[in-house]
Amino acid sequence: MKYLDEYRDPALARQLLDELHRTATAPWQIMEVCGGQTHTLVRQGIDELLPAGIRMVHGPGCPVCVTPLETLDRAMAVAARPGVILTSFGDMLRVPGSSTDLLSLRARGADVRVVYTPMDAVRLAAELPDREVVFLAVGFETTAPANAMAVLHASRLGLANFSMLVSHVLVPPAMTALLESPDCEVQAFLAAGHVCAVMGWTEYEPIADRYRVPIVVTGFEPLDLLEGILMAVQQLERGRHTVENQYVRAVRRSGNTEAQNVLRRVFQVTDRSWRGIGTLPASGLELTEEFAEFDAARRYDVGGLRPEEHPECIAGAILTGAKLPTDCTAYGVRCTPRHPLGAPMVSAEGTCAAFHAAGRTRLARSPA
Repeated sequence: MKYLDEYRDPALARQLLDELHRTATAPWQIMEVCGGQTHTLVRQGIDELLPAGIRMVHGPGCPVCVTPLETLDRAMAVAARPGVILTSFGDMLRVPGSSTDLLSLRARGADVRVVYTPMDAVRLAAELPDREVVFLAVGFETTAPANAMAVLHASRLGLANFSMLVSHVLVPPAMTALLESPDCEVQAFLAAGHVCAVMGWTEYEPIADRYRVPIVVTGFEPLDLLEGILMAVQQLERGRHTVENQYVRAVRRSGNTEAQNVLRRVFQVTDRSWRGIGTLPASGLELTEEFAEFDAARRYDVGGLRPEEHPECIAGAILTGAKLPTDCTAYGVRCTPRHPLGAPMVSAEGTCAAFHAAGRTRLARSPA
């Protein structure tokens, strides 16, 4: 990629849209998995420019949004302990737990700090050996390699005061769960390019074959998404169901094998709870026994947690694409970026935040 503007060219976008209108002869429902893709689609109005029969379904690909409520409540219980420094990326601080959030907890005196990489948390533990440093590790396969490297580095340094509260989730099991839902209407997927840059796309091939759905690995710029949608529609119109790669400048079929090797050493697959969705089998990562000493969930017994979602929040329905933010009675009224009721209104990749930032209102026409 030489210039970012190459992937935002309005003339090329018009050509792709024209080709889409010529190609689509039937209604199709396509899910973009990643929240970053959702923001581009909504911010640029792409979802409203598509042929009338093509509906974009916004998927559960926001790592902040799917972090289970229990993990957030546990993080806050740990952060409230004397001598503990809880570290996290900034977008996690305002995600509401059952009764409060990390930002409010910090205002009341807890030592909660924003870091920019997990290595920052490791360095903090090395600099403050008399304090316990906990890193809240969330995200999909994209962020997991860096977190794995942080654990390896802490192990090499022998840092007994460093631990990680892990809540990593995996994309393929989530796609499978959606496809097996009796209410699923998704006919094709746009797969997240950054996840596939790490993992490749071999994991998606059995899904495409078994469920007969096209899957297109796609980037995040407007032209990436328009081309990805076109490729998906072309497959649907021809009755094909295979994995294609639109994001050729960043993704190869095998992915990043070195990153995968680090992941396999530090993490192992486990069942994982997804906020608003429930527990999905083999859909997450946890530390292996070799690195169990760095597992904050084992290190800190915070007692029985009873997570409770806000009764008005329909995050689960939004994350699975069953509803739009504009279907929520609290959207833009009692739930805003300043006073969010649920995670999708907080995160930079949340669907509700994307709709709100784009000025979509409950009175606006929903995409057909």
